[in-house]
Amino acid sequence: MKTPPRLLNLLEEGFIDGIEATLKTGKEAEVYLVRVQGELCCAKVYKDAQHRSFRQAAIYQEGRRVRDSRRARAMNKHSRYGRHEQEEVWHSAEWMTLQALAQVGVRVPRPRAFFEGVLLLDLVAGEDGGPAPRLHDVGMLSPEVAHILHAELLREVVRMLCAGYVHADLSEYNILLDASGPVIIDFPQAVDAAANAHAQALLQRDVARLGEFFGRFAPDLRERPYGEEIWALYQSGHLHPESELTGHVAIEHRHIDLRGVMREIRSALAEEAARQRALRERELDE
Repeated sequence: MKTPPRLLNLLEEGFIDGIEATLKTGKEAEVYLVRVQGELCCAKVYKDAQHRSFRQAAIYQEGRRVRDSRRARAMNKHSRYGRHEQEEVWHSAEWMTLQALAQVGVRVPRPRAFFEGVLLLDLVAGEDGGPAPRLHDVGMLSPEVAHILHAELLREVVRMLCAGYVHADLSEYNILLDASGPVIIDFPQAVDAAANAHAQALLQRDVARLGEFFGRFAPDLRERPYGEEIWALYQSGHLHPESELTGHVAIEHRHIDLRGVMREIRSALAEEAARQRALRERELDE
């Protein structure tokens, strides 16, 4: 495992105790499983611009506030110093967003610290104590479970917007499932809903992606205008964390057995793992 210099610096300075494994290599960062004071945590190491494959960064950076006027002027001029400062703003954006969202009760990983382009987070753990699975990896869901998870995630989208944020890259690949339900991750591209001219389109894209994913298991969730409804309520000043969304059919606010939902999801994960093992064994036999 090749360890990036930024993470080695934290190891040498004693901020982390050890590096256990690489968890994810993504378009804007690499995530490592590390130990901090004996606890398993995640260390997200951001890539520099020349190594980052995340495109159209200007769309996401529009409207981000920079308090230091000298820094803001340099960024606008695109000088060498300005480009360096722009990278620093990009790297620290997720840290600040997660702090704000955690305070208002959005289900996100708890941010611990931010050091020189490395974000330390609580590990979102699965039943075995290791990293929780992504929503993408769950396999088959029943229509009822798809409806419940979809409704839960819409409520998280609403909570984020009430706090002034749009995730702007939400999909089944950056939603984890712990024992209590979905946890949303990856926020470096999150936008200011009031200051970014693309916020409405980005929110509606996020909501449409949720509908498309859960529509594989519950086809009636496709094509419902939840994104348009959420934004209309936001613009009119009537959106609040407990807003009842309707789409074409009102969402019932009844007691949800999340433990039962998670039992079904664990069963689906086990079936998917068995299917993958059978496929690998068949390939070896051939």
